[in-house]
Amino acid sequence: MDTADEGRQQLDAASVLNAKSTLLQLLARAGVYTGDAEELIGLVEAGALALAHTEISGLGRSAPAEQGEPYASGWSDGALAVTEELGALAERALVHAVTSGPSASAPDERSPVGRAEMERAKVAVTPLYLSFADVSDLDPEVTEQVLGAVLRTMNPRQRAGYPGRLSAFASAHQGHFERLYAEYGPGSAIAIHGRYSLVHSPTSVAVLERLAATPAELREEWDAAELPPAWLDGLTTAWGSPA
Repeated sequence: MDTADEGRQQLDAASVLNAKSTLLQLLARAGVYTGDAEELIGLVEAGALALAHTEISGLGRSAPAEQGEPYASGWSDGALAVTEELGALAERALVHAVTSGPSASAPDERSPVGRAEMERAKVAVTPLYLSFADVSDLDPEVTEQVLGAVLRTMNPRQRAGYPGRLSAFASAHQGHFERLYAEYGPGSAIAIHGRYSLVHSPTSVAVLERLAATPAELREEWDAAELPPAWLDGLTTAWGSPA
């Protein structure tokens, strides 16, 4: 059969559900809890809709000029309606993903940090850190404790978009990060143990972003987690020291 005769190739609902169920089964065999897997898949679905909305919004297509003003006006109104509905679908998908998973009950209220949220944070901070510094030798348990305090300053919806926020923060302060890790991080004269310990950890990227965005909330969660105040103070001092 010539696929050119079939028109556009699109997956039907049954095929999409089959692919999702297959992925859930494969992840379950790999030891991924079903609730975590569903949350991650939901975020991918919401992200696909959001990216489609962004792409369509930026196309800037216009109606054929020869059709006249009434046609162009209808074209514009129709395109706007479709674009707005796609954006609304993306928003609803995101809310569904962060409220139906195991880590949250409401998208705009703080909740305990779920395992998938913790793993997403690790995946986000590690490559950013390694773009500035060498591999960290800090205890992995410390990493989870610190990231837990960071993530508890946000609600589930904010945690879902945190990787993008981290990336933007690191890009905006690239020179500052390069100086920080060169002077205080791995390979420098500063020891891994002491008040500058966090500069030797990927979590430092996330902590610095929270210090810039929500310092009071971070310090509150930091104290609640009984993390060493000297770590936070040392990172703050190193970040603010002159180049």
